[in-house]
Amino acid sequence: MKKQYPSDVTDKEWVILEGMIPNPGGGRPRKYPMRAIINAIRYVLRSGCSWRMLPHDFPPYQSVYYYFRTWREDGSWEKLYQTLHEMLRQQQGKEASPWLAVLDSQSVKTTEKGG
Repeated sequence: MKKQYPSDVTDKEWVILEGMIPNPGGGRPRKYPMRAIINAIRYVLRSGCSWRMLPHDFPPYQSVYYYFRTWREDGSWEKLYQTLHEMLRQQQGKEASPWLAVLDSQSVKTTEKGG
């Protein structure tokens, strides 16, 4: 059994995330479980270690970095964050997407003579 790390996704978190994870593999069967990939990405981001220093009980760093980079380039991380943020706001009884308008007009008095 794999060692548990503080950065690992909990079962409750995984239930929410599982359906949101994009599949960049083009329908090929995955060699490594997607939860292990997510846990490895979270480990690197939380610990600050380099990809090559990823512990051996995670998938190989090349595979983990491939998914991280692919999702960064196609905007999947931003979409995931936005979706989770909207879910959290709704859970708190707020509008899913906050909006705010700020209008600021200011008159600046200038001299008629140049400097």
